[in-house]
Amino acid sequence: MVAFGKKLKERSIQEWQGYYINYKLMKKKVKQYSRQLEGGNLERRHVLKDFSRMLDNQIEKIALFMLEQQGLLASRLQRLRGPHDALQEQPDISHMSNLKEEYRAVGQDLLKLLFFVEMNAIGIRKILKKFDKRFGYRFTNYYVKTRANHPYSELQQVFRHVGLGAVVGAVSRNLHELQNNQGSYLSIYDQPILPLQDPVVDSIRAAVDRLTRSTNFLHFMAQHALIMQEELPSPQDEEGEEEDGRYHFMSLLLNLVNTFLYMVNTYIIVPTADDYSMSLGAAATVCGVVIGAMAVAQLFSSVYFSAWSNRSYFKPLIFSSIVLFIGNLLYALAFDFNSIAVLLIGRLFCGLGSARAVNRRYISDCVPLKIRMQASAGFVSASALGMACGPALAGLLQIRFRIYKLTFNQDTLPGWVMAVAWLIYLGWLAISFREPAREPEGPPKTSEESNHSAVQDVNLEKGMKQPLLITSEEIEEQGEDECDGSEESSEDSRTPANSIVAAYRLLTPSVKVQLLIYFMLKYAMEILLSESSVITTYYFGWSTSSVAIFLFCLGLTVLPVNLIVGSYISNMFEDRQILLVSEIMVCVGILLSFHVVVPYTVPQYVCSGLIMFVSAEVLEGVNLSLLSRVMSSRLSRGTYNGGLLSTEAGTIARVIADATITVAGYFGRNMLLNVTLLPSLVICVLSIVATCFTYNSLY
Repeated sequence: MVAFGKKLKERSIQEWQGYYINYKLMKKKVKQYSRQLEGGNLERRHVLKDFSRMLDNQIEKIALFMLEQQGLLASRLQRLRGPHDALQEQPDISHMSNLKEEYRAVGQDLLKLLFFVEMNAIGIRKILKKFDKRFGYRFTNYYVKTRANHPYSELQQVFRHVGLGAVVGAVSRNLHELQNNQGSYLSIYDQPILPLQDPVVDSIRAAVDRLTRSTNFLHFMAQHALIMQEELPSPQDEEGEEEDGRYHFMSLLLNLVNTFLYMVNTYIIVPTADDYSMSLGAAATVCGVVIGAMAVAQLFSSVYFSAWSNRSYFKPLIFSSIVLFIGNLLYALAFDFNSIAVLLIGRLFCGLGSARAVNRRYISDCVPLKIRMQASAGFVSASALGMACGPALAGLLQIRFRIYKLTFNQDTLPGWVMAVAWLIYLGWLAISFREPAREPEGPPKTSEESNHSAVQDVNLEKGMKQPLLITSEEIEEQGEDECDGSEESSEDSRTPANSIVAAYRLLTPSVKVQLLIYFMLKYAMEILLSESSVITTYYFGWSTSSVAIFLFCLGLTVLPVNLIVGSYISNMFEDRQILLVSEIMVCVGILLSFHVVVPYTVPQYVCSGLIMFVSAEVLEGVNLSLLSRVMSSRLSRGTYNGGLLSTEAGTIARVIADATITVAGYFGRNMLLNVTLLPSLVICVLSIVATCFTYNSLY
């Protein structure tokens, strides 16, 4: 896109100007090829041959310069070896300080080289994507596969930064010896986790992580939050972001506590919602409407909280806490009022207090890049723990007593407990939260502003293992293709959508398929969780405590499953392979859940539910990872962003699932299980078919 060409020009190191990828020239060549093909003056095979040769030459220029710079750095490190050894024999504080400064100087030059590599890697990915989009070829797949694993591959130098690891290790080890291990026989190899690091080592580590984008548990968890860092952050940007005073640990903690409490609030009523409905004179299956009322309200709250967070973080959180306090109070009082309407209004108020958009936005805007991934993973972990603790807490509230005219029992206590929790949280928030300073100019970023472009770079950076084509026809690049690189066109092409309808029009077929997958998994999980109390009571005679234990155990699987997938499975298989297998396993879990034989047994229900839930959790993580890579950058900012679309898709799925449970109740409890599972099966099969058709487009 045009914006990258401008960034490349602005951020290039002047003395290395001639060694960067000539992005402007290659972009002009792509347009020239297009005109020649349209005029019939050139054959396609000649285009492929000429473009391949030109890109090979560009990569060779970059790779040879990298090797030259690595050699210079290695020579400087070698010259420092003698003084370093001498200091080990006869320590001298002044000489040691000078030597550390010389190592830091090497580290600063290494940072420049890493940033040089990063800029070129992004440029290569973007020009390949532009070529594919312009001509409709699958050229990226061919180019990366043929170059990545060849024994003479120069592409390895750029995307696997071969050789740089040794320089990074030498700088880190020697600085650590001089600074932290004086008089110690331990080295960095004996201490995998080092509590103290030289600032330049921290910067180098951050640059290497940004360049490699290696898949691990923390990164995999962070992707669930749809909060990623900017595509081209410079070291100065990172330092400035930490020093601008916007980050406040207690404020971040309060956002994470808000996330945790909201998820507890969502699931604490699941084990008792059917009993509560019946105590108010309604059918047990009305629990679907009671549970789903919160999701209905969240459809609207997600939008206004997303817009409100453009101006403030503190006021939306205050409003959220007050509304949730009122909602839970009404939920608890519905029993004494003997009113199903009050019960539903209470749950609607709880949904209107959903501030997850504010929680995400705070992490995106106010948390430094250095710890943003940890904060994002914390957001996801808080959600998972809240989901597990909600039913567990409901299982503990099996007591009954009255105070004056107020009834406290297993049905009303979830409301009373959450009302008190939100009241305490409100006081803590008012005392400890610090509103961060706003930027003096420019529109504020959305909660998902930086999630798109950074994750797209994974496509070529993981290219040694996987096909790297992104086939989404991003609107951001249309301006560049049509307007010969004008900056004005670039700005227009990056304008965010101004409505849900406009945002939907920006979705490509592959993005729509992934939103369908997200809809499917949320629908299937909501059916499983929301009807669990009714189903287990009817078939197995489970008590509220038994249902709570079952749901608690399901919730506890979230973090271990993500640990396994993020640390191991994602490193062995392509994301799209995991996606398809996970969809099939969700389908298997649904099929095993059907009541087709008599009797319906506890092992069948528990095993099928576990398969369905775990597979859906894996599917959600991988799907969100892929979704962020193929979504237009115009959906990375503004109120109506990609994160909002994903949230709305999942919320709509929950609303429809809960409504399905209530409607299915009219067929009788004996038919409830099969009637609710049938739509899940149909949607799951449709998503698998759609995935197969777009498989090559998914990363």
